[in-house]
Amino acid sequence: MKKILLLSDTHGYLDDTILKRANEVDEIWHAGDIGNLRVTDQLAKIKPIRAVYGNIDDAKTRLQFPEHNEFEIEGVKVFITHIGGYPGRYNPKIRPLLEKSKADLFICGHSHILKVMRDKRLDLLHMNPGAIGIHGFHKVRTMLSFEVNKGSIENLIVLEYPR
Repeated sequence: MKKILLLSDTHGYLDDTILKRANEVDEIWHAGDIGNLRVTDQLAKIKPIRAVYGNIDDAKTRLQFPEHNEFEIEGVKVFITHIGGYPGRYNPKIRPLLEKSKADLFICGHSHILKVMRDKRLDLLHMNPGAIGIHGFHKVRTMLSFEVNKGSIENLIVLEYPR
């Protein structure tokens, strides 16, 4: 079993709230718009981090992290990208990649809108943790915590903080 902290759209922002939660998990996953490598560098000092770059990220960030990150953990195939859409409205560039990947869990960011929903057609769970940074239109800062255990996603918690 692995405990995961899933965040996105930090836009260079990191605070004690995020760091506290990072200490409580086994891995940190970042779905893009990191904003500054100091964010991922500091998080990586706490726990292993898996991340993708987002549309605001600079060339240095794009050299360090991929556009798409596919991996398997605890029997769950994961596909992470920044701009992905959601079931029924996937980014046209992402849909064929998703179909090919046969992912169990599809994660993206970008919208600043937290969503967790099932895609029955592709037989996967979609997660967007919203935005934990302070830049953007969102009124509440959000991220997700969950466990990956023997092929399933368990104990999903929505973490909300005032902006």
